[in-house]
Amino acid sequence: MARRKTTRTRRRKSFKLLNALESLTYAEILSRGVAGTGIAGFISGSGDLGQNFIASSGDYETVGADAISLSDIVQAPGLATSTMAMNLQKNIIPMAIGAATTALTFNVGKRLLRRPINNINQNLMRPLLGSGIKL
Repeated sequence: MARRKTTRTRRRKSFKLLNALESLTYAEILSRGVAGTGIAGFISGSGDLGQNFIASSGDYETVGADAISLSDIVQAPGLATSTMAMNLQKNIIPMAIGAATTALTFNVGKRLLRRPINNINQNLMRPLLGSGIKL
C-alpha cells in the first residue's frame, strides 16, 4: 500500500499589522494583570523587589511588588513568582474580560473596515512595502 502524503500546514505569506497589534494588546493585558506593569516596564524595569523585616510585629513586608520586571525575576525568583501568582489570582476576571472585549472589538472592527483596509493594502502598502506586509 502506498504511503499517504502528509498535508503541509499553510503559512501566511504576509505580515499583517492588525494581527500584530492585536497580539501586542493581548500581551499588554497579560503583562499588566500578572506583572503589574506594561510590556516595556516588564522588560526594562528596575529590580526593586525585596522584603523588609518589621521588628514590632516580627513579620516581613514585601516592597517593590507593585511592578514586577525581568530584573526582579532574576534577583528574587521565588518572591517574584509568588507575587505574580497572587496578581494572577487577583486580576483573572478583569484580564478575561479585557481579552474577550479585545477579541470582539478586533473581530468587529476588521469586518466593518474590510473595504477601507483592502483599499489601503492595495493602493498604499503593496506599492510602498511590497506584498509581504499588509494592514
